[in-house]
Amino acid sequence: MDLGRRDFLLSAAIGSIVPVALAPHALAQGAPVPLPGGRKLGYAIVGLGTYGLGVIIPQFVNCTHSRLAAVVTGDAAKGRKVAAEHGLSDSAVYSYATFDSIRDNPDVDIVYVCLPNSMHAEYTIRAAKAGKHVMCEKPMAISVAECESMIAACKGAKRKLMIGYRCHFEAFNLEAMRLARAGAAGKIRYVRSEHGFVQRDPSKWRLKRALAGGGSLMDMGVYSLQAARYMTGEEPIAVTARESTDRNDPRFHEVEDMIEWTLEFPSGAIAGCQSMYSANQNHILLMGDTGRIELEPATRYDGNHMWTGRHGRERELTPPPGPRGTQFAGQLDHLAECILTDREPIVSGEEGLRDLRIVEAIYRSAREGRTIRLDGRA
Repeated sequence: MDLGRRDFLLSAAIGSIVPVALAPHALAQGAPVPLPGGRKLGYAIVGLGTYGLGVIIPQFVNCTHSRLAAVVTGDAAKGRKVAAEHGLSDSAVYSYATFDSIRDNPDVDIVYVCLPNSMHAEYTIRAAKAGKHVMCEKPMAISVAECESMIAACKGAKRKLMIGYRCHFEAFNLEAMRLARAGAAGKIRYVRSEHGFVQRDPSKWRLKRALAGGGSLMDMGVYSLQAARYMTGEEPIAVTARESTDRNDPRFHEVEDMIEWTLEFPSGAIAGCQSMYSANQNHILLMGDTGRIELEPATRYDGNHMWTGRHGRERELTPPPGPRGTQFAGQLDHLAECILTDREPIVSGEEGLRDLRIVEAIYRSAREGRTIRLDGRA
């Protein structure tokens, strides 16, 4: 069986909460690029779990340059059913054992790896060897060494590698980045980013170290880490972390529940980040010396909210019109566009590698009880 797998129109006085329309141009970073011929590149989705089947595959109807071309699963009957539902023949269904023969399928241009974290490196490397470009879910892998091997494999095969950081294609996160860069909140002093949800079932693969590589940090913590980096626009120079886990809880015999960390940036800005598997949280707050930008929820598939103001949630933004979950279609199309125009994805393998370097430092800091420098200084 397959393993289980997820400008502004300002119109009122300061001090009252005012809805503000978020212009569609805020999606420009992930907006489809007009290309001649209307060609759509074919994706093979590896892993028909909750995320691959329930989230990614339904988004192809919203894509301009991407289409579903094949599926890879350990459940042949499930694969045939999904293929038939999307107009594909049984020959477009691969098992993990027959995956390498995907090299002979010219309909497949890109392999999207939607598998447990510990399988990301293997299937990325196998896809590159099969001559396919790769979209890999986050976290990129479970170690820096694996990330480096994935990058090397794709470069050696002259294939592009992109990490599934969907928030780089989500309207509110894009606008938050734009506002932060434009100095809308003044000099950035502090970022707070908290992500978590309640993991109730101890049997889930995310709670198995061999499959997940870690606990909440490897899963939800990547959102917090990414937010700290893209909101400040800087790379951290030091991290201090601590972990809190009840090892008597059967869910957390192998991986951590809650971990929090503080990042220091060259500008003097500080980011306080957190991830956990025992509470629901989804929040990003940027505070500058003249204002603030806040998102809550911040990184959900849809239904996010955003506010700006000098003293609190004074102006609320509303998203541009369009289908739900457009961040996924934007993400899928972005890699296709990069392949068709021969440019690098905005969230390349190197971006995933940078995160894993920091993740390893967070774990080390929590384990050793000290600050870890990230800039090479002692």
